[in-house]
Amino acid sequence: MDATNEQRIGTRLTWFSIFTSASTLLCCALPALLVAIGAGAALATVVGAGPQIVWVSEHKTPVFIGAGIMLAVAGYLQYRARFLPCPADPAFAAACSRQRRVSNVIYFVSLAIYVIGVGFAVLGPYLLD
Repeated sequence: MDATNEQRIGTRLTWFSIFTSASTLLCCALPALLVAIGAGAALATVVGAGPQIVWVSEHKTPVFIGAGIMLAVAGYLQYRARFLPCPADPAFAAACSRQRRVSNVIYFVSLAIYVIGVGFAVLGPYLLD
């Protein structure tokens, strides 16, 4: 696999990781937050508008496992991409560097979202007991 193709796959995987980690917020952190601030009616409205949230909440273990796997693979590819060469052309080299920075930001935002979701869904119930 050449460097350009690997970077392209890494970028797509990084974007996919933000969507999978955002699903952990939708299933677990958002409902917990709304209930904690006393906005149960708002939660009912959200569930009424998007009943798929209930399905995701019922299957939160596979959602968290899938998101964790995606983040681990994306992190590995981000790590490997650090060592790949950028093109010699100055314009392409600048675009390559910018794309790496954007990918790193997206990855760490995804990781933060995932950690927040784990905090609400996994650790939160144990802290309340």
